[in-house]
Amino acid sequence: MKIERTKNAVRGTITGIIAKVTQLLFPFIIRTIFIKTLGIEYLGLNSLFSSILQVLNLAELGVSSALVFSMYKPIADDDRDKICELMNLYRFYYRIIGTIILSFGILLIPFIPHLIKGDVPPDINIYIIYLMNLIATVLSYWLFAYRSALFSAHQRLDITNIFSFIISIFTNTIQIICLLLYKNYYLYLVINILSQIVLNLCVAIASKKVYPMYVPVGKIPKNEQKAINAKVRDLFTAKIGVVVNTSADALVISSFLGLKIGAIYHNYYYIVTSVMAFFDIFFAACTAGIGNSIVLNERRTNRNLLYNLNHILFFALNICCSCLVCLYQPFMKMWVGNKYTLSFDYVILFAVYLFVEEGPRTMLNFKDASGIWKEDRFRPLITAITNLILNLILVNYIGLYGVLLSTIISFGIIAFPWLVINIDKYLFELDIVKYLFSYFSYALITILSSTISYQLCKTFDVYTKSAVIGLFFRFVSCVIVSITVFELFFWRKEENSYMLRVVRRIIKK
Repeated sequence: MKIERTKNAVRGTITGIIAKVTQLLFPFIIRTIFIKTLGIEYLGLNSLFSSILQVLNLAELGVSSALVFSMYKPIADDDRDKICELMNLYRFYYRIIGTIILSFGILLIPFIPHLIKGDVPPDINIYIIYLMNLIATVLSYWLFAYRSALFSAHQRLDITNIFSFIISIFTNTIQIICLLLYKNYYLYLVINILSQIVLNLCVAIASKKVYPMYVPVGKIPKNEQKAINAKVRDLFTAKIGVVVNTSADALVISSFLGLKIGAIYHNYYYIVTSVMAFFDIFFAACTAGIGNSIVLNERRTNRNLLYNLNHILFFALNICCSCLVCLYQPFMKMWVGNKYTLSFDYVILFAVYLFVEEGPRTMLNFKDASGIWKEDRFRPLITAITNLILNLILVNYIGLYGVLLSTIISFGIIAFPWLVINIDKYLFELDIVKYLFSYFSYALITILSSTISYQLCKTFDVYTKSAVIGLFFRFVSCVIVSITVFELFFWRKEENSYMLRVVRRIIKK
């Protein structure tokens, strides 16, 4: 079976953006309500518990990625029996994973107070809140989670995106009403648990209707199961690296600087991760198509696909970094006020963080789609260890700056160059010098676009009294300047022609 890669990627991206806008807009409103009604410390607790649960999710061990990868070839060959066997194995693994997360989550309960510096809000019990968050995580694995793999492997994330969109609107509307009327954090978490149950059930029912021919029956041959288990083991070190990198910052800030500083930091972090979420949507929609291309096409075709997708990635990064530099601070002041803002130095660091974090995204997708986890298994782990060590050292000397700098340094110096070498060595010849030159060219153009945009936007502060109108003109200016500068330097590139063809195709469809 040949997947319609472009069609499914576009469909998954569009529905993903619609769902993600909802998923980001409502939590933004909820964060504002927390600050205004409950206090900023609640946001610090939310970030802390989310980070702890990310650590517990190590039990997942990359099972999802390994199983979805294992489905690419059976789907291409239209081998239904094999897909059913993989589903059965997937269901078994996820039941075990949920049990492991619950067990270790309970064991961590005595250590929760030691991860919080200073006082917590007096009207809540941190143990109950932690357990409620833990239950929501466990249920996400126990309730038909294995059926979502069918949509991922067939590149039909648009279906799951639609359910996420509808359930998010309904759930968050109820949560907002409850927070405004009752100011009760416990009720907010109960609604969160119920929404997780409803989402899993809806995805399970939809998968049975769309793919009725696939049921979890049969048993994978031992040699094939060993191969899958080997990939899961290879993914484990990568999983540790990802979790440590995403969770270390929150844990270090909470333990060393307190819940209030953590909440202010995570208001900024929420914005940059919201931007990153849209990159997640696009590349999540493309992953199965990339895997299908790797199975069916030759290396040269796949290498060209990487270059083309990379150009689209840096085109978007160029615009996003410019917008962050110009819009970040005025937006935060308008949202939470001067009391809960950081200095402009942090804005620059967050823009650099976005570029460094998202820059390797295309290569990461090719790595996941091709399944070269064993060869890449130590890179995320070494990056994470470096990040954690730098975090613990620098936070004592330069505070919050050290938390951001440690992530930027570990990603820029270790993770990115190592990934380029692995792609070149194990997937296809990349021409490392050419690729790195291209990467730094994109970086320099992004710096130029951001600088010009910032200088231009400073004039709006003089002529614009309305904060909202000022933000609008800043946004329009950043987009126009960024696109203009980017096209002036890259309009002759073959990858740019590919990008424009894709845009025209999307508009036409």
